[in-house]
Amino acid sequence: MKIGILNSGGDCPGLNAVIHGVVGAAHQLGWEVIGFRDGFEGLLPPGDYCVLQPQDTIDILKLGGTILGSSNKGHFAAKVGKGDIAEVSAEIVAKAKRTIDQLGINALIVVGGDGSLTTGLQLYREGWPIVGVPKTIDNDLGATAMTFGFNSAVETVVDGLDRLHTTAESHKRVMVLEVMGRHAGWIALWGGIAGGANVILLPEIPFDLNKVAQFIKQRDAQGCHSTLVVVAEGASMPNGEIVTHDANCGGEVRLGGIGEQVANSLSKLTGKETRACTLGHLQRGGAPTALDRILGVRFGVMAVKLAEQGQFGRMVSYQSYHVGSVSIEEAVHQLRLVEPDGELAQAARAIGIYFGE
Repeated sequence: MKIGILNSGGDCPGLNAVIHGVVGAAHQLGWEVIGFRDGFEGLLPPGDYCVLQPQDTIDILKLGGTILGSSNKGHFAAKVGKGDIAEVSAEIVAKAKRTIDQLGINALIVVGGDGSLTTGLQLYREGWPIVGVPKTIDNDLGATAMTFGFNSAVETVVDGLDRLHTTAESHKRVMVLEVMGRHAGWIALWGGIAGGANVILLPEIPFDLNKVAQFIKQRDAQGCHSTLVVVAEGASMPNGEIVTHDANCGGEVRLGGIGEQVANSLSKLTGKETRACTLGHLQRGGAPTALDRILGVRFGVMAVKLAEQGQFGRMVSYQSYHVGSVSIEEAVHQLRLVEPDGELAQAARAIGIYFGE
């Protein structure tokens, strides 16, 4: 038995833990593992790959990123905008299939988010032996309760807020922290609660900056002269605008900049000195937390089990503390969003966090 593994889409902490789990479990079965470099692009002739032995992965658990590299551009880019999916051309699929056939790959483990798994689903429907592993720091895939990398991203947000607290208090400022979260605000919500934010602005809950400004003035009147605001990059401004940079030539537009806009507006509305800070790719980098290392290993081991059982077209899934699987078709295009009146949002309101409603 010979299996392949590739990482596609954005990087995140815990990818190397998945590789470690796949290689370790496969080695126990006497299987050979081929790692394809830079995502699906590594499948194109003549093929960019390496043989992965247990000694190659024994020390990678603590490393961020991925030893195989990844890509969210190129010939296999499937996400071209919200709700817009592009199929990979038949010519490119045929070229990649030749590499798979020549190497004698019996199963291909695709580690990626919604876009990468969409490509994996297309390949499965064309007869490829695909097993999916979910990867997104946004934690927004509906078919799994948690994805590796999310916990590490939240820890980075909490660390940032811990540092912003002291400078905000020293200067009696409003500090706005922009965090990742394209369609879902889980990073902002979890990080904001754990980091002691006073205001959290999410894609799922429309907000009014005039009301946020009034909330800040009320805090001032109560003797709380500094305020921390967390905003997800995918949140809409009150006029409905999504703040973006130039379009990413590889697919979806690149979000970012809402933190500055919120800060500028709040400065004018409150008269308080306001600063914005964007964590950006700091949330993707660095060593994974213990939780993400363990979850990544478990996902990798389960992917090998699915391949052993011939359960192709399935994606590893984590539900109720158990790692199992669901069909890839069921998993893609079903985002798990923050419920505005859900238990976690209600808990945040109960401790005085304001959503700008």
